[in-house]
Formats: sequence, C-alpha cells, structure tokens
Amino acid sequence: MSLTVIGTVALDTVETPFGKIEEGLGGSATHFSAAATFFTPLSLVAVIGDDFPEKHLEFLRSRPINLECLQRLPGRSFRWVGRYEHDLNVAHTLDTQLNVLTQFKPQLSPVVRKNRFVFLANVDPELQGKVIDQVEGEPLIAMDTMNFWITSAKPALLKTLKRVHMLVTNEAEARLLAEEPNLLKASRIIRRMGPQTLIIKRGEYGALAFQENEIFHAPALPLEDIQDPTGAGDSFAGGMMGYLAQTGDASFANLKKGIIYGSVLASFNVEKFSLERLKVLTREEIEVRYRQFCRMTHFENVAHAA
Repeated sequence: MSLTVIGTVALDTVETPFGKIEEGLGGSATHFSAAATFFTPLSLVAVIGDDFPEKHLEFLRSRPINLECLQRLPGRSFRWVGRYEHDLNVAHTLDTQLNVLTQFKPQLSPVVRKNRFVFLANVDPELQGKVIDQVEGEPLIAMDTMNFWITSAKPALLKTLKRVHMLVTNEAEARLLAEEPNLLKASRIIRRMGPQTLIIKRGEYGALAFQENEIFHAPALPLEDIQDPTGAGDSFAGGMMGYLAQTGDASFANLKKGIIYGSVLASFNVEKFSLERLKVLTREEIEVRYRQFCRMTHFENVAHAA
C-alpha cells in the first residue's frame, strides 16, 4: 500500500434536473478512494459520526481501503446539501453541517506515515498541514482546495501550499488564488507559491497540467447521460493519483496518462448519483474508455497541399 488520502466522508443530499438523492454516500475522500482503488489499495484518513450508516461502511470495507485511520466520534456525521441547475458545472450549496469534522484531529498510524503518495483532499488547510507533519520519508504530496479556504483561510492555505508538490484545483479557484484571470499567468503565480505542478480541472472542458515549461491539455469525453456531477473532481484526482501510485512513476510523461485515467473515472462518476456508478464499474470498462480518450487526443501529421 503506497497511497494515503485525507478528506471528508459525508452524507450528501443532492438535487439535479435529473433527480434527487437524500443522504447518499459522499465526501471528497470517499469519491477519491472509490476511484483510486481501481488501481491501488489506499489508506483513508477521515472522521464519521456515530450515526454513519452501516451500509456505507460496508461499501468502504468492500474496497481495498485501510480504515485504521478512519475515526468514529460521538455526534452527527458531516453533511452537505446542494443543488445543480442546467449548468452542471456550478453547484449551489444549500446547507453544510460540519458536525464531527470540527473535532477531527487526523492521526496517521506508523504504517500509513510511510506511504509514498499522499493526497490532501478538500478540507481545512490546517488539517492538511497536520497530515504533512506526520508523513515520513519524501512522499509525493498533492492537494486540493476550494474558494471557501482561499477567501477565509488564505494564510494557512499559503503555508500548506509551500509544502506540497502538486495542486489540483478548478479554474475559478486558480484565478481566485492567483488573483489573475489568465490561466497561463495564474499557473506561473501559483507555482511560485510552492507546488511544482498545477492541474486545473475544467469540468466539461477537460483538464490542464503545468510543470516547468510543459503544458498538457486533456479533453473531456462528450457524454449523453449525466445525472450528478458531485464528486467528479475528487474522482478525477483519485483516478490520477491511484494510477501514479500503482506505477510508482511521477514523471510528467506518466502524469499525462494519470490525468487521462482521472478523466475516465470522472466521466463514469457523473453517470449516476452518489457512488452508484463506481460501485458497479469494472476495470475493463475503464480501459475501454481510456482508449477512447487516447483516440480523441491523437493527431496524425497531415501533409498540406502546396
């Protein structure tokens, strides 16, 4: 086992133009784990309340997930309520209940401290920093964040950014963090904050990766059946980091493949509410769609007529 994720395990109530789910299994670390475990086992660092449904725990136990760092505390589990209109790129948060998340103090076991790949999913940057304090060796550390932390906890966020190798965020958040509307300029500003690699998630427009003088653009696969985009970005990160951990190769060339696998997992995630599509997904389906993505990005040299 070489991958660790810290983030939220939540109960999500989500409404889209295509339906609604009440208190489905959600959370940044949950979607990440469901995607990453198609490639590698991982350790999950999170907190749940004593009201967390056993059926959701059974799903986590059914995957190759080490749950020794999943804390169960007295109280209610973290909950999020959101709605999407026809623009599925925009989530409208109706309610957030932190509950036991306010008491969460992440503790890594001696084995988990040694994992070679660490992903800090979307939580308070101070919690992300406490995980970094506990890791041993020189793992590749990647992180996610959101506009809430950029505006309300920027000093802590900047402190954590100095300690990571990679930032994965969406384009609105990249612009907000850099205070720069142009993504190319924003990428240079953000990388001067600490992370050598920046990956910008662009929803239905794919993803961009920046590292030194390299730029890579991965398209999004056109989909007919989209029901719920919740967790797509976390599934993207899980697919990408799971592939990197499986191969043990963090080169930019291999990162490109990881980004495509991340895009594949995100494309499956949105086809059903909660984790219902990932629960029945097979590795064969992943590989078929990976080849579809590869065909989309392939370009043959074309001789121009004189």
